[in-house]
Amino acid sequence: MFFKIALKSLLNRKGSVVMSLLAISVAIFVLLGIEHIRHQARDSFASTVSGVDLIVGAKTGSLNLLLYSVFRMGAPTDNISWQAYQDIASDKDVAWAVPLSLGDSHKGFRVLGTSPEYFEYFSYGNKRKLALSQGRVFGDIYDVVLGAEVARALGYTPGQEIILAHGVVSTGFSRHDNHPFRVSGILEPTGTPVDQTVHVPLAGLDAMHAGPAAPSRPADSAARQFADAERVPESITAFMLGLKSRMVTFRLQRKINAYGAEPLLAILPGVALSELWQMVGVFENVLRLVSMLVLVAAVLGLSAVLLASVRERSHEIHLLRVLGAPPSYLFYLMEMEAILICLSGMALGAAALYICLTFVEEALFANFGLHLSPGVLTGDSLIIVALVLSAVLVAAAIPSMRVYLQARGYNE
Repeated sequence: MFFKIALKSLLNRKGSVVMSLLAISVAIFVLLGIEHIRHQARDSFASTVSGVDLIVGAKTGSLNLLLYSVFRMGAPTDNISWQAYQDIASDKDVAWAVPLSLGDSHKGFRVLGTSPEYFEYFSYGNKRKLALSQGRVFGDIYDVVLGAEVARALGYTPGQEIILAHGVVSTGFSRHDNHPFRVSGILEPTGTPVDQTVHVPLAGLDAMHAGPAAPSRPADSAARQFADAERVPESITAFMLGLKSRMVTFRLQRKINAYGAEPLLAILPGVALSELWQMVGVFENVLRLVSMLVLVAAVLGLSAVLLASVRERSHEIHLLRVLGAPPSYLFYLMEMEAILICLSGMALGAAALYICLTFVEEALFANFGLHLSPGVLTGDSLIIVALVLSAVLVAAAIPSMRVYLQARGYNE
């Protein structure tokens, strides 16, 4: 009966109630949307690399090493020798090692020189391995495996030849025209910097930089190809390590940082990723502040609408008092109306957010590498809903008290 009276009272004032409901739904849409995107973006960011215990590079800042080795951003301060790589890779605690060499590009996309083990051991997300959508991994030192975004943007397919350029600008001043590489495979989308990377064998990259070129195509010369396949670079940019046991991670990190032959830096990818994410925490707080202001405006708007309706409902209040309703009944009636508007607005806002995320999920992943699942009902979102409901109850207490006092006035 109590619920039915509150519902009928709201239906009797459809115009103002609908506007209040829309304001609450927009506030919930913004609040839940920002929180959901923030959490999903952080998870996606943290999952850029997984399964790698240490990243080793020349002495520099940990964030700089992380940026250029994982995100292909910035430039290394120096290279590290191949001998240092071999010394550390042969340590008894190292399970696998993958060398990384940067410094070249192809039409604006960074080129990564590495070994076939990169495709076996590198993982992202919840330890998901790289997988090919077309072709195969390196079968020749002049083979190239493209990230999904590179292949899509440039329209490449397996079998096509490409020319690499020295430097990382979109129009390289030093094109290695005499060392064409051939696309051997294309990776499936990962939503990580791997999608924007051109992967080439380390030996091919070193042969390209070594000197005058090969014949029209290196593969045409079996002797030359064999000689190039045996090449090892003098230096590389960085390398990734997988350890036999996580228990030795810090010990090996200290050992590498104290490496005597040359200055090296070993970082834990997870720790460096957390530090990097903390740097963008200011933007997180700004987004939270904006969403909170939107919510406060909506709640105050609801309170104003209920307060304005008190005068219009004098006859209704008087009638309920004549029928024996105590002032407290009218107080709770007003609060119930606020709860109904709030819950309806929450349901509408959450449903609108779910539909929007469902439609933009694929587009966001394809264009920005950001995976947003449409499921918005998480533990954090339920806490937010509870806080919003509490705020609405507090805001509705003002018009409810006004009704209560007006109802008591009918006794005097």
